[in-house]
Amino acid sequence: MSSLEPIPEKVFAETLAGFLAPVQRLLDDVTVSEILINSPSEIYYEQRGRLYRSDARFESEEDLLSLCQNLAQYVGKTLSYEKPFLEARLPDGSRVAVVAPPAARGSLKVSIRRFARERLRPEQLISWGSATQEVLDFLKACLHCKRNTVVAGGTGSGKTTLLNVLSSFFPDDERIIVMEDVSELQVQKDHVVYLETRPPDHRGRGEVTMRDLLRAVLRLRPDRIIVGEIRGGEAMDLVQALTTGHGGSMTTLHANHAIDAMHRLETMCLMSDINLPVGPLRSQIISAIDVIVQQNRLRDGSRRIVGVYESERIGERGEYVLRPLFQFQYEGLEAGTGRVLGKLVPTGNLPSFADDIEARGFQLPAAMRTARRGGRP
Repeated sequence: MSSLEPIPEKVFAETLAGFLAPVQRLLDDVTVSEILINSPSEIYYEQRGRLYRSDARFESEEDLLSLCQNLAQYVGKTLSYEKPFLEARLPDGSRVAVVAPPAARGSLKVSIRRFARERLRPEQLISWGSATQEVLDFLKACLHCKRNTVVAGGTGSGKTTLLNVLSSFFPDDERIIVMEDVSELQVQKDHVVYLETRPPDHRGRGEVTMRDLLRAVLRLRPDRIIVGEIRGGEAMDLVQALTTGHGGSMTTLHANHAIDAMHRLETMCLMSDINLPVGPLRSQIISAIDVIVQQNRLRDGSRRIVGVYESERIGERGEYVLRPLFQFQYEGLEAGTGRVLGKLVPTGNLPSFADDIEARGFQLPAAMRTARRGGRP
């Protein structure tokens, strides 16, 4: 298995159609969010948050291998015995992850993550129950006040979808630079520059890392920086960029709770080659990150914002102190359907930047305004 130079997208799309024929019906179904290929005859798909087994199948392991080889060639990467991992994307923007033998037992393992073909609007998140108008209005105010925002959540929790929607809140006259390992984001503004990492070729040459992009982006005059996902030592470069005048930037990371997001960010910063003591490092992180939005996938498969927190300060014992601004109130399960019942409500706590929000013409949620008046209705 090897890869050559990337082939043109139009030619690739025409060629790929034949290799994808066994799962084309699933690809055409807009309600299918993920296709999971465990072997030529074992294919699952996710639909509205639940997994189902499909009757689709590839004729042979060779057919599945041909699909993966063409994907590798399209993105100019290598899939081989020595490099059994591949991240790529289809022409429609769907993300593909491949693990090949010997790292995968038996057959090739392929995951195709689907994304909406049309740009999502805030009202769609509201109609799905993923967010409320109140929390989206508040997050819009935070971004206009140039508060750096982290969207945290587990795998498949909808972080990228939420980031796409939040990007629509940026002012129209700003320059936005997006950095990703595999291009997925569709920022809903005109002046957007997309940058992408690149692995080394089969001779170990030409690698472009996220750290390389973060160091280069500061010379490209960004007003806002969006990093699709922080995964390693590049977190230190991002923290330093966010403390040097690029307010209102955003990123995502994997964490099941907001406080875990802060600790995970710290751990990734420690993976860099910048040896900074934990105390000063935590001070930089608390200065760089203003708002954490926790997005979780609930037991019924729904993806919802379950909390919004302000990164407030470092406590007396050196710990991160977060101020809850919105929290999800769990109310049980709906009889018969198992749907999770609950609502996302403001806690009544005021953010430290409440004055800035109101000075820019935005209105605080009612519970926050009541708190400002000392609890008087």
